[in-house]
Amino acid sequence: MSYSTDGIRNIALAGQASAGKTTLFEALLHAGGAIQTAGSIEKGTTVSDSDPMEKERKHSMAAAIASIDVGDVHINLLDTPGFPDFRGPTLSALSAVETCAIVIDAVTGVAHTTRRLMERARERGLCRLLVVNKIDHEGVDLEGVVEMLRDEFGNECLPINLPAKNGSAVVDCFYQPQGDSDFSSVAEAHQHIIDQVVEINESVMGHYLDDGEAGLSGQELHDAFEQCLREGHLVPICFVSARTGTGVKELLNLAAKLLPNPKEGNPPPFVKGVGADAQPITSDPDPKKHVIADVFKIINDPFVGKLSVFRVHQGTIKRDTQLFIDDGKKPFKVGHLFKLKGKDHVEIEQAIPGDIAAVAKVDEIHFDAVLHDSHDEDQIHLKPVDFPVPMFGLAVQPAHKGQEQKLATALARLGEEDPCFRIEHNKELNETIIRGLSDLHLKLMLDRMKERYGVEVTTRPPRIAYRETVAAKAEGHHRHKKQTGGAGQFGEVFLRIEPLPRGGGFEFEDEIKGGTIPGQFLPAIEKGVRQVLEHGAIAGYQLQDVKVVVYDGKYHAVDSKEVAFISAGKKAFLDAITKAKPQVLEPIVNLDVTVPNAHMGDVTGGLAGKRARINGTDSLRGGEIIIKAQVPLAEVTDYQTELKAMTGGQGRYAIEFSHYEPVPPQVQKQLTEAYKPRPEED
Repeated sequence: MSYSTDGIRNIALAGQASAGKTTLFEALLHAGGAIQTAGSIEKGTTVSDSDPMEKERKHSMAAAIASIDVGDVHINLLDTPGFPDFRGPTLSALSAVETCAIVIDAVTGVAHTTRRLMERARERGLCRLLVVNKIDHEGVDLEGVVEMLRDEFGNECLPINLPAKNGSAVVDCFYQPQGDSDFSSVAEAHQHIIDQVVEINESVMGHYLDDGEAGLSGQELHDAFEQCLREGHLVPICFVSARTGTGVKELLNLAAKLLPNPKEGNPPPFVKGVGADAQPITSDPDPKKHVIADVFKIINDPFVGKLSVFRVHQGTIKRDTQLFIDDGKKPFKVGHLFKLKGKDHVEIEQAIPGDIAAVAKVDEIHFDAVLHDSHDEDQIHLKPVDFPVPMFGLAVQPAHKGQEQKLATALARLGEEDPCFRIEHNKELNETIIRGLSDLHLKLMLDRMKERYGVEVTTRPPRIAYRETVAAKAEGHHRHKKQTGGAGQFGEVFLRIEPLPRGGGFEFEDEIKGGTIPGQFLPAIEKGVRQVLEHGAIAGYQLQDVKVVVYDGKYHAVDSKEVAFISAGKKAFLDAITKAKPQVLEPIVNLDVTVPNAHMGDVTGGLAGKRARINGTDSLRGGEIIIKAQVPLAEVTDYQTELKAMTGGQGRYAIEFSHYEPVPPQVQKQLTEAYKPRPEED
């Protein structure tokens, strides 16, 4: 089928685990004629959960992509994981779409994940749609669900259709001003949504006040509706049963008629340049302009090889197109171009602006790379996604000798696929550390490594990602002098340090006057300083939020070498740190605990013993309460077991990194006493 950018819709299905996203994904593909029969999660036959581990565990671990054609409209659908442990692939998918359809479980209502995804989609400028699933389940209070959504997310949330015939049908409320529904009034719902739409635009409002709804052209109403979506003035609510198919075709028609195409959605947040010099730019979905495409997903397929999935934002990519990767000087040629249908790859001739496609076997491509066909587009990149910080760590080593390289390769490939799975290597300890969003996240990634790459590892308990910093200004000095019989080594450095605000990172400044240290040795001094940043000074953790200013020193015309100034810079920095009130920082997380009301006292009492700050509570329907707190990560590394025992398995929780704070003095003493820095030669 041939389609234009005007006919493309990009939609991500997101939401809490078990809300029915994958079942809805299958139902939409079936209703759109992309598959003959909807697959089953229980039987492991779905398009999206094609990985053996997903089939075994019966939930998604990565985003899946497939397409549907509805008339002359081409819909790219992305099914995303619901478990918080796999937020990386979910948030990555949001950078490729105009619309985020958040699936709500009509039985359980709004969950913590729902709130976070609504906020993330709003921050990214996406149009949002609330899809209430499982409307056919016995005893569901759908009117109550609408009230809950409006209470939680605002009065801009309005039904665009309503369930009818006891959840076995849905009735449109936008184009159809009359009809019967299971609750509320179709006429009333129609009026609410029309009133919401027309007030966004003065011209449309004027026509409406003068002549009523009959005075509005279809195009005026359509344009005002999309303006509402873009500006967050309207979040439509629609109803489906993915299991029975009720409301699924209506959802497809809604997507085709009312959801924005790539020209109508909010433009993606591209910038050109780096750091403070970066300037926002707007890509143009014109097929004739230079290519700009963003890689939002990497798949390491055992048969096809490395598959790089991208969204085209400008220009047209065809077979044999020469593309640059980021600021690379050497292009690669697009040998084959694919559309994805779950694990299947269908070769295509071209990808136009707004479309989603993939290329295979280009090892240099990485997650979030920008592909382009002209050096005019050098230094362009998409505003980075604000991923959760992976705070849980495990030290890993191969279970069998001789598999070190195999382990490194497997970890690197897993890290390409999940931006919240990170690999660190401590050179001093010769230790590989993996970090993820939870202990479950790490366990599943190691299971995947064993299954996919045949690598088994031994692990040590999770390490907390402590950090170091300083709390005061100080000066440091070191003279490095070494004679070995021939040419010697000499370098002397004076520097001062001061703390930066939390999250300030690292700054290095040169205030050398009179050439006391030649400029050629400044990079060596910074290299020595960065060695301390990486390995820590008092407890062996990375050092952050500090500014270093080199202001004086000495050199020798013959004996001064780079290695001398590396050592002098490093030890002058260490000298200053000892005088600058060094601190160990610990990660503080936001903790949301959902429990039955009867267990509130036990849970809050338990948190009080974990140095937690209780920030408030929210009551939920069904006799549950959410306890919101901030707590040191070190105190909740095994909270799952404790909460399960305390609530008889009825409690659940979610954590997300918040900030760093200094540890209590007794904890700092324990950490510094346990630190054994490697002896160094002078």
